[in-house]
Amino acid sequence: MNNKIVSRRNFIAGTACAALASTLTGKAAGTAGAVVLPDDHREFMRRRKRRIVMQHDVCWVMWNYAKMHPDGNAPFNRFRDAVFSYADESGTQINSIWWDIGGNSVGSVYPSNVFPPPEHWLVKQWFKEGVDWVGEVVKETRRRKLEVFWNHRISEVDTIPNGGQDREGRHPLKAAHPDWVLPSSFWKQGLWNLASVGLREHKVEVLKEIATRYDLDGIQIDLARHVPFLPPGQQWEQRKHATEFMRMVRIMLLDLARKRGRPYLLAARIPQTVEGCRADGIDLKTWAEQRLVDILTLGTRSMDVDVEGVRAAVGKDIQLQPCFDDHHATDGYRYAPIEFLRGVFANHLARGADSVVTFNWAMGPPEIAEQVGGEIAPLTHQVAFREIGSPETMAGKDKIFAVERRGGYPWADGFFNRNDTAPLPAPLGVGDAPSKFVIHISDSPKDGKTTLKLRVIFFGLEDGDLVEMRFGGRKLGPVTRDPEWKDPQIFSPKPQPASGGKGDYKVNPKQRLCRLEADIPADTWRHGVNDLDVRLSCRSQTSAGPSVQIEKIEIYLHYERH
Repeated sequence: MNNKIVSRRNFIAGTACAALASTLTGKAAGTAGAVVLPDDHREFMRRRKRRIVMQHDVCWVMWNYAKMHPDGNAPFNRFRDAVFSYADESGTQINSIWWDIGGNSVGSVYPSNVFPPPEHWLVKQWFKEGVDWVGEVVKETRRRKLEVFWNHRISEVDTIPNGGQDREGRHPLKAAHPDWVLPSSFWKQGLWNLASVGLREHKVEVLKEIATRYDLDGIQIDLARHVPFLPPGQQWEQRKHATEFMRMVRIMLLDLARKRGRPYLLAARIPQTVEGCRADGIDLKTWAEQRLVDILTLGTRSMDVDVEGVRAAVGKDIQLQPCFDDHHATDGYRYAPIEFLRGVFANHLARGADSVVTFNWAMGPPEIAEQVGGEIAPLTHQVAFREIGSPETMAGKDKIFAVERRGGYPWADGFFNRNDTAPLPAPLGVGDAPSKFVIHISDSPKDGKTTLKLRVIFFGLEDGDLVEMRFGGRKLGPVTRDPEWKDPQIFSPKPQPASGGKGDYKVNPKQRLCRLEADIPADTWRHGVNDLDVRLSCRSQTSAGPSVQIEKIEIYLHYERH
């Protein structure tokens, strides 16, 4: 560890505790209580409006950019211009970029007195050329008059000097401080343990250096990468440690805000439901009561986000912004069409979100991303960046609403990211015990201008099997049937693979799914929550197969154009 590192104990005593004494209401210094937010901070939050927050995993892009130039000729200017490609387009609704630059790199990626010197060759080369690449992307974000945050991954997997994952090595801090580390089923070096006082102090040092060095609007504590961050099986019992960490960061930022004369905001990425937060050891009610956070990013790869439930838990003063990751997408919907993305984000906003977040999306069209190693994604991202930040720009446009699927994310030992509570896939109900589902629809019926169609995909449905579908209590019919349906993102009877990768899914010509479709009358559906019952009303006498499984449920909203 660099000998310039200040004592962690002295840091806490010299800054955090002094700030604590001046920011608690009716409490002695060092005891928990509600943090007092200055008037300018509260006013700033009232005025601050976002549309789309682009969480930009730019460190990963930098590694790929370096791999593309083994000769060492990797100019920074070309990289800089490319990573702002979609943010620079006319009509974009991106008005905030949250730079996601790793959480556990062995060497620093910016000039640091807390981390050891950089080991990645391209970072060292840019430093030698006088380029602090992190400082440059922050400066360029501000020059564009966009809000700029730093996203801190609380427990990223360890990296090697030239980029990528260090599967065999050992992080020097983990070796020196085994009490800072939790066991992990997917990462043998272990994950960071917020129950450790020393780790919390170290992380506050890291964040203070970043917040002091760069002209940021705020910092996000990203708890999605990875869980657990508290001892497994004891997350709720040890929740006070995560709360204390948030308090330490809040107090540090308030102290820096006072010195610079401008607010410093604090956000956190949390699971998409109150129950999920509890499972991972996040005490939302206490965070809200003690004013430890300004913004909550809800979920990562979920399209069904309980904005209403989180709002009820934290009140109206904390801004809520659901996130959708289209790399580790919700299972079965990687790189879905623009109508699907509209449905996801229109529902988020209709349920009370203040703004929305994209993560692991393309930074620009394929020809630009390809030049620097960015995500090569369909142009649906380009269209979405012009629409999904506002209900007005999605109004009157076709949408797809779907029911969430489980699976696809093995890199978590807890609730976050896994979608384990999602309804699908599900066995098809039989007889008087139908399978029941809830579907959110952001739009209202418009007489003569909208049509709604239900599509349900089954595995194991035989030709003679009869299915009844009821929407809002009404039986739907007539039902059209396609017994040869194919979907390259459904793998039954095999298990679903992990999400991510190149997203190049191939159709299996031997696959036999069955698609049922029926129109939904306009007087049957409504804006908001809708109920669907699906049951097997008659099983074919010749059927000898296993029970039928419902794989996907989708609602297609179409606006008639005259």
